[in-house]
Amino acid sequence: MSAFGYLFSFTNSVNWRELWERFIIVRAIKEEIVPCIKPDGTYGEMVVCTNENGERVTCPCDDEDLDDDRDEEETRLCDLFKFKTNNANDVFSKGYHFGVFKFDLKTKSEAGVEFTSGITSNQESGKVFGSLSSKYAVPKYGLSFTEKWNTDNTLATDITIADKIAAGLKITLEGTFAPQTGAKTGKLKTSYSNSTLAVNTNLDLDRAGPIVDVAAVLHRNGWLAGVNSQFDSQKAKLTKNSIALGYMTKDFALHTNEFGGSIYQKVSDKLDCGVSMKWTSGSADTLFGVGAKFALDKDTSLHAKINNKSLIGLGYQQKLRPGVTLTLSAALDGQNFNAGGHKVGLALELEPQAGSTDK
Repeated sequence: MSAFGYLFSFTNSVNWRELWERFIIVRAIKEEIVPCIKPDGTYGEMVVCTNENGERVTCPCDDEDLDDDRDEEETRLCDLFKFKTNNANDVFSKGYHFGVFKFDLKTKSEAGVEFTSGITSNQESGKVFGSLSSKYAVPKYGLSFTEKWNTDNTLATDITIADKIAAGLKITLEGTFAPQTGAKTGKLKTSYSNSTLAVNTNLDLDRAGPIVDVAAVLHRNGWLAGVNSQFDSQKAKLTKNSIALGYMTKDFALHTNEFGGSIYQKVSDKLDCGVSMKWTSGSADTLFGVGAKFALDKDTSLHAKINNKSLIGLGYQQKLRPGVTLTLSAALDGQNFNAGGHKVGLALELEPQAGSTDK
């Protein structure tokens, strides 16, 4: 029997549950948070590495922390492990927009075309970044087409087919083009998931030699195991390897990998708490943090977090009305409180609700 045949016979022989879909991962700490267009076409922020020309890499998940980041390897594991929900990740990332003023608008035409636009002003650099995207889906054939543009004058097109070739299988072809420089990039992404297994692949369409990135997650009886590897065909060697283990129940999650770990506890219906520890590859510097989210009511929540560097994050989020969400946040340096340099942020998100479109 082949390796793949053995793997699928093994995973189909056990009765696993949906716990893995709630799993999250803590990432390594690298680089900076910048504005981006997320993979679903919406506007947000991301952690990226830049090349010698200052060009951005492909957008990862929309996650933020006080001053910690992640590389592409940890992004791949993040995308796979937090398949549907975020849990501890919500405690540390959601409800914070430090140092920016941000406005997002989503709408949908009667023809079914989804439009998303966003603009952000970075208080520190003074740079204003904007984006516009449109998405059209053809459910009958499982197809979706997305066009994106941003104020860096970068054009992007995504074509996706889902659940038609096989149940749980999604294939996406991505392409970007910068008219000013003529730079072009392409990627072929696939993802497969069922009740027992999840696998993601990412193929960089580089003529000099593609880079193949593969991540997989298995779980049993609440235990989770994941692996992520990257192979550079031009150099003919593995360039990245990462593994992670975790355990999760309905109100508790424990996760660890070579870059750190996290604990999540849902104390009550209103209070969520989390603890995380992270370290940067190649450095002895460790970041330890605790965070909490408290729901005042169904439309209002308070957020707070602090790490061992005395960096304090505070957030207030309120749904002003259906489809309108306001977020206020602040980042304080507890070690140099009187020196200034603290950051504040404001975000306003508008999204039409189902059935609210005017005819």
